[in-house]
Amino acid sequence: MTSAAAGNPDVAPLVVRSVEIPDPGSLLALLPADDPVAWLHHGDGMVGWGVAARVNTGGADRFSAAQAWWRQLVGRAVVRDEVGLPGSGLTAFGSFGFSDDTGAASVLTVPRVLVGSRRHDGGHRAWITVVGTDGIPSTPSLQPAVPAEAPQHLRFSDGALSGGRWVGAVHEAVRRIGRGEVDKVVLARDLMAQAAGPVDVRWPLGRLAAAYPGCWTYHVDGLVGATPEVLVRRERGLVTSRVLAGTIRRTGDDQHDLALAAALARSSKDLEEHEYAVRSVADGLASHCSTVFVPEAPFVLHLPNVMHLATDVTGVLADDSGALALAAALHPSAAVGGTPSVAAQRVLAALEQMDRDRYAAPVGWVAADGDGEWGIALRCGFVEGDRVRLFAGCGIVAGSQGDDELAESQAKFVPLRDALGPS
Repeated sequence: MTSAAAGNPDVAPLVVRSVEIPDPGSLLALLPADDPVAWLHHGDGMVGWGVAARVNTGGADRFSAAQAWWRQLVGRAVVRDEVGLPGSGLTAFGSFGFSDDTGAASVLTVPRVLVGSRRHDGGHRAWITVVGTDGIPSTPSLQPAVPAEAPQHLRFSDGALSGGRWVGAVHEAVRRIGRGEVDKVVLARDLMAQAAGPVDVRWPLGRLAAAYPGCWTYHVDGLVGATPEVLVRRERGLVTSRVLAGTIRRTGDDQHDLALAAALARSSKDLEEHEYAVRSVADGLASHCSTVFVPEAPFVLHLPNVMHLATDVTGVLADDSGALALAAALHPSAAVGGTPSVAAQRVLAALEQMDRDRYAAPVGWVAADGDGEWGIALRCGFVEGDRVRLFAGCGIVAGSQGDDELAESQAKFVPLRDALGPS
């Protein structure tokens, strides 16, 4: 069942049932190639397949149109939820375009079958949700899916800009910062991968989940990645956001990496970049929360390929905004766009020379009660047939150096680039 806009009369009321099940083991092992969706962290999370309902939106009202469609769908649905955990019951997965004028459609989709797993109160619980339109749907038996195969004969090539031309764009961004046009701008670049045949998104999805278990691994409508950054999580009145800005590449030498982490934590350039990002998120949450807590200093988040300055911002929700509405309010944060926001958008549009598609925009899920998790689509690529478009971006401030930023962007391509390769 599909829909192009909220209010479409073709969207029949959904009938939804969630029941608890024994531990299903690896969620990704269950995932077939039929319209797969996924949101995983340390092995827990949700996977789904099939399409019970779907909306595509675009333009400046892409978030509000998706929310209107979702409210209508929730209001008409018949739900029997015997689990009562975040993600059980009626749940949709989504991915949105970065900018108002992107050529990419934003999407919100409800899978026909969803399997979830979650650590809860010191234990572990799992469930299955089935969605239909004609009576209470039966619960299918779960069997391992046919495994995905690795892409063959991959060839990589430059995207919109070569590395050298992108370094030139960094220099121009620093010049504009020096003139006072912006304080910070996040420049993105793309890389193209060509395979000998269609790429099964489950292959890089599984490799990313195994290599980066501490990240949130996701797939929605061709967009696959592993993000270390949660834009917003809403759960029973509490709101959290993990902000990352300021990055250094790991060397593989533990002692050297500890020294680099200490240097990152003291770097005035990286601390300045990080402060802009934290401030934009805290300001965005303040209008929806009764209290917002921001730690005095960031911590260093260690990932297999890079280290980031990170801050977990928390708040107590003061209104009825759902997770999707909160994500819309925070996008684009200074961590992915720059600051001041409007001026930064103009600069990146002029310098990147590409459409970001759904890169660096919200990706995640929302439940009928408004709870949910939305990450920022980072360390990702868009799979279309036998081609994959990879994305990376770097925050540019007054002290940025072009060659250093190029090296950082190359490090951020590593997760998906490696995930596309053979095991």
